[in-house]
Amino acid sequence: MTSHNSRTFGDGMRFGAAAFVVAGSLLLAGCSGGAPADPGTSSPTAAESTSPSATPTPTPTPSAAYKPADASGPAQNVPVPVLPEVAKTETKEGAEAFTKYWFSVLSYAYETGDVALFDSIAPVPCDSCQKVSKVIKDWHSEGRWLVGGQLSTPVANSTFIKGQDGHYQVAAQVHQEPLSYMRADGTVARTDPQTPDQGNLLILAYENDGWSVVEVGSIVG
Repeated sequence: MTSHNSRTFGDGMRFGAAAFVVAGSLLLAGCSGGAPADPGTSSPTAAESTSPSATPTPTPTPSAAYKPADASGPAQNVPVPVLPEVAKTETKEGAEAFTKYWFSVLSYAYETGDVALFDSIAPVPCDSCQKVSKVIKDWHSEGRWLVGGQLSTPVANSTFIKGQDGHYQVAAQVHQEPLSYMRADGTVARTDPQTPDQGNLLILAYENDGWSVVEVGSIVG
């Protein structure tokens, strides 16, 4: 995870090992609030108009349940990370909140194969980010999927000192669940076991009223 060297996985795929873990819980993807049940358009009878029980009780549409990926298929209805309000501010708290959000977006991308949100906050200058984005898109093609690998960020800390280049640094402790690469036929191409939590250093830029990741590296003790 902390090496910049590339490794070869099953099926002839090349996986660039970026400096951070390779791989949100606020809003269910695809959820929709149900409209109240249609009580009908016919005029009520006199008895119905005087009875309090004549109006049916609306039945809300249930939200689609989150189902993590397993050996039978990819994840479904994965919660989409939502950017906290504080993470929109150019403050120490904002930089740290954005860092945690960024890793939750990366985790979402690994579960779903959808990298659009990840790419929007990890622009082209971030070479490591682009490598990981390609890993995600490549493996989620042709019926393949990933099981596990969810990321969490127990700690994110910044001195919030702006460098001469205008960038900020945030150190993050990142935890990743074991990760399995599933082929389209349901067989396992590779399994990465549980590893110790990793230290990562994010270089952030604050431009146009928002944060983005310039580069990511590992913290070597």
